[in-house]
Amino acid sequence: MRDLETFYGPNAGYVQELYERYLQNPANVDPQTRAVFDSWSQDHEAPPVEETGRTDGHVPFQVSDVVAASALTHAIRERGHLGAHLDPLGTDPLGDPALLPETHGITNEDLALLPPTIVGGHAAEGAHDALEAINNLRAMYSGTISYEFDQVKSPVERYWLRDAVGLHLYQEPQSPAAGRKLLQRLTQVEVFERYLHQAFPGQKRFSLEGTDTLVPMLDELIEGAIESETREIIIGMAHRGRLNVLAHVLDKPYKDILSEFSHSRHEEGVPLTDTFGFGWTGDVKYHLGFEHILGEDASVGLKVILAPNPSHLEFVNPVIEGMARASQEMRKVPGEPMLDVDVALPVLIHGDAAFPGEGVVAETLNLWRLPGYWVGGTIHIIINNQLGFTTGPEEARSTHFASDLAKGFGIPIIHVNADDPDACLTAIRLTYAFRDQFHKDILIDLVGYRRWGHNEGDEPAFTQPHMYETIRSHPTVRELYARRLEEAGIITKEEADKMAKDAFAVLEEARREADSGLHLADDESNGYEGNGKQEEQERPPAVSAEQLARFNTELLTWPEGFTPNAKLARLLQRRATTLGPEGGIDWGQAEELAFASILADETPIRLTGQDVERGTFSHRHAVLHDQHDEIYIPLQHLSEARASFSIYNSPLSEAAALGFEYGYSVHAPDSLVLWEAQFGDFANAAQVIIDQFIASARAKWKQKSALVLLLPHGYEGQGPEHSSARLERYLQLSAQVNWRVTNCSTAAQYFHLLRQQAFYLSRDPRPLIVMSPKSLLRHPLAAARLAELAEGTFQPVIDDQMALTHAGDIRRLVLCTGKVAIELLAHEKRARAEDLAIVRVEMLYPFPANELKKVLANYPHIHEVTWVQEEPANMGAWNYLSPKLSALVGSKMKVNVIARPDRASPASGFIDLFMAEQENILEEALGTSIKEHGGKHAR
Repeated sequence: MRDLETFYGPNAGYVQELYERYLQNPANVDPQTRAVFDSWSQDHEAPPVEETGRTDGHVPFQVSDVVAASALTHAIRERGHLGAHLDPLGTDPLGDPALLPETHGITNEDLALLPPTIVGGHAAEGAHDALEAINNLRAMYSGTISYEFDQVKSPVERYWLRDAVGLHLYQEPQSPAAGRKLLQRLTQVEVFERYLHQAFPGQKRFSLEGTDTLVPMLDELIEGAIESETREIIIGMAHRGRLNVLAHVLDKPYKDILSEFSHSRHEEGVPLTDTFGFGWTGDVKYHLGFEHILGEDASVGLKVILAPNPSHLEFVNPVIEGMARASQEMRKVPGEPMLDVDVALPVLIHGDAAFPGEGVVAETLNLWRLPGYWVGGTIHIIINNQLGFTTGPEEARSTHFASDLAKGFGIPIIHVNADDPDACLTAIRLTYAFRDQFHKDILIDLVGYRRWGHNEGDEPAFTQPHMYETIRSHPTVRELYARRLEEAGIITKEEADKMAKDAFAVLEEARREADSGLHLADDESNGYEGNGKQEEQERPPAVSAEQLARFNTELLTWPEGFTPNAKLARLLQRRATTLGPEGGIDWGQAEELAFASILADETPIRLTGQDVERGTFSHRHAVLHDQHDEIYIPLQHLSEARASFSIYNSPLSEAAALGFEYGYSVHAPDSLVLWEAQFGDFANAAQVIIDQFIASARAKWKQKSALVLLLPHGYEGQGPEHSSARLERYLQLSAQVNWRVTNCSTAAQYFHLLRQQAFYLSRDPRPLIVMSPKSLLRHPLAAARLAELAEGTFQPVIDDQMALTHAGDIRRLVLCTGKVAIELLAHEKRARAEDLAIVRVEMLYPFPANELKKVLANYPHIHEVTWVQEEPANMGAWNYLSPKLSALVGSKMKVNVIARPDRASPASGFIDLFMAEQENILEEALGTSIKEHGGKHAR
């Protein structure tokens, strides 16, 4: 088909189909299309053909015009957003030559002579000719709302989206009542900001002005969620516009917000001192979260949650996704959790500079299709101020649109002018419908401006003089919309003014309430329970040896016909022999038995991280693979389990992966949630999540988490990157009993630690930081006997049982933690150090002062206490422990440290240097070294 080959784009297939119908029977196509096909000659020429049914009835057209019209149609559908009028400040669109008829060798006059079927689709419906159809298409794709759908890979989704646009399915006509309601909302939004600006000049509030329509958009989203019986909407956003969203979307009382400006205390306010509630110091008002339930019956109403967040932009994103996943799962059933993604809807509100700028955005987007992280689609909204603090788009990103990053993940994008409220509501309706239909991500680029500086005390005209000259004279969206309603005769100017006056009066009354000083007693002002020292009071119940044996049998049983790797099967079958008198329960087996007992206690478990299903060091094998690529997870098939077990390999990222688990742990307080780093030092790629959420969220926001971090740690000669989990960083962050930090030396201790953490979930939940081992995973001295699991408990400090047999002879006390303790106990010269006791500190924070006092009392004749660590002296636990140990032993006794010298890098990359240093540390601790490489540093 010679001339058809010149067609391209989405219309080519359509023309091909029509032509095949024509070849079968010319009557199969409409007269206008039949005239086009009749005109194609055998000699590649396209002679003029008389067209019937045209507007003039006599004008012929050329096939080249058909080709040009088709190309123009395709360009508008694909690139119409480049010609859209998205900027409220009136800057010209970027444009694209492909959007111009002359680029394709055709004029508007030529288009007027072509049938609308050349354009096709919904734009052609009701059109008299191709020009009218093209204008309809421009109105769809190049107005104050525009679309990018070509990156959507699924034809079903792409056609659904185009139908939604072409049929105006979500462009509801605005009734007079709806127009009044929308103006009322815009008035509340604007007056709130104006009132704060007048009442608290210079105070930071990070105004929403310029993108005011965000609030009615969220209102519309909530209405859609209520109709579809969604139970939770979980919102993550930065500080821009946050106070307005708190006030108007989550119904946080005005008086509470105004109290925070006035520094008046109230039931959710910031305390005057951190003694109000144990460990609570509060945060600035534009970081705080809030929850609100819509509906009279709280048990069936829609809960809207705005999660608290730090100023580290976009890092709340994976936290929100984890919260949503936790809400969507039913975990009180054995096996895999049951997932219903319609239960909770995550909404992420981004900034135009941060969305392409912060790497955690891409990390989070990468989670959206992964089985362990899928939440049924997230609604993304970029608050596009066209400015990041003082940095313009040309310096902030390498793409034209702030939203372009999302195209790489196949996410449909809607651009909309924030000064067109009706278009904004169309965008959010379409967005919600797409998520509801396909359970995939979708994004709105809400293009507005920022009326003030980055904060209200900043002068933006220093760096953007022209932009802010325009903004100063630009009317607000409320003014523009009121003018439209006035011109339509829906409302009078006096009525619009009265709306503003009434809104102002409401705020004035709230201010009077706030200034009246609503005080509560200190113990009522925080609702903050728990002191973080439950380990001194309560212990989890023991698990009988018989029950552990039953667990072990089931864990080593797989279905008939399931054939795991032969080598792995032999390794696993070894675990069947370790429950006898000789013991030998290694780390991986102890963990699996602990998990089994926790599941039997009705506590769900979720474990994620890079390669966790097998384990980085091939020690876990929680997910078995047979030779036919079938998988079997024994922990999901225990007869005594009363809760779900899930385990997922994470993608190769830390920030989003850890943030997700933190959010999950917050929203699943009944679950033991664990994240394992491939190597402990890789956690530094998630440092923002650790610093701003895990370590401090309880103190800032009263947000509770019991997330467990498993951080492989230990010096085995693998170099700077795979030795240290940076224990010192966690200890430096330790305060106000914000978490527990441990470094276990045996599998039994790890077993009891896991059970203890699960036991505390409902009593005193705190995050748990575990310096997990590598070489100890299979070390004989770290292995456990069945009796140690069935009868023991977690011990914050482990005394030296050999030294206790002759405690009166002990003169030197060595304190250490983790792997180095086992190396000291296993050293060939240990037996000769008869005056030495080696005591293991397994719980580093909270500092086990009472337990260590008891140990010191066991050895009345010691004259020296030494802390021994593998890490350099400026790393590890020494700097944290030094003043505590000195205070513990008093001024009459010297406290030393044996460690590697201060270093910039955690470990040497040379194996011979490593081995020499390690041996010297051990020998010096045992009292037999020539101090050549190690260092002995007095306090």
